[in-house]
Amino acid sequence: MSSGMTVVALAGLAWTASLALPTWAVSLARHDASLVDRMWSVFIAGAGLVYFLLLPAQTARGLCMAVLGTAWALRLCIYVTWRNWGHGEDRRYQAIRARNQPNFGFRSLYLVFALQAVLAWIVSAPFLPGMAAARSLGPLDAVGGALALFGILFEAIGDAQMARFKADPANRGQVMDRGLWRYTRHPNYFGEACTWWGIWLMAIGGAGWGGAWSIVSPLLMTWLLLKVSGVRMLESDIGERRPAYLDYMARTNAFVPGPVRGDRSKH
Repeated sequence: MSSGMTVVALAGLAWTASLALPTWAVSLARHDASLVDRMWSVFIAGAGLVYFLLLPAQTARGLCMAVLGTAWALRLCIYVTWRNWGHGEDRRYQAIRARNQPNFGFRSLYLVFALQAVLAWIVSAPFLPGMAAARSLGPLDAVGGALALFGILFEAIGDAQMARFKADPANRGQVMDRGLWRYTRHPNYFGEACTWWGIWLMAIGGAGWGGAWSIVSPLLMTWLLLKVSGVRMLESDIGERRPAYLDYMARTNAFVPGPVRGDRSKH
């Protein structure tokens, strides 16, 4: 990476840090570290916009990547803010808070906010080689753009279906297994992973294998969704809290959509 590209990359890191710090300050006042979830997508897409604006030339590919990243980020930021409004700190962060007392307020600066700022910066990696590339748009860009758009729509549809389900009092205590949720237990996570694999393909379409290093972005995002803050964390104790979910797990894929398996209660 050239010195100029390094400077641009560090500017992206400065962006995520500049947003993480005031978000942390607000979280102290509101006693709610889960505010970082509302800003996570803005950290990532904002870094991409920094790259787009600071690179010497703005290309059609760069514009397409910026539009896709911004659309993903704004939709997710607005949805998470709306979903969590008035509910206080998410139980996942309550558990982190309990494990890191006393002085969690200070510790959350590096355990939650600085960590997520750095992770977001890493996830933004494909924007840098993709936006810097001078190649014309090609087939790989089309595939990557289509996959990213599919992911954004898949995630949005899954979230909308879940929101409608929860809004109906008749569904209280029930397991959502309709629409996209019939074929995957986490359509929102699957869609998000598709988005970042698609954006990475666009980076390869522009930079060739010289941009292959940015595969760290979709790999990291997929790992976080599957093993850290996503599927594993959400389902770690859900069988104890909601026994009916065990049957749902038995018949429905966790991540990649697939055919519904037989009901466990029939075996």
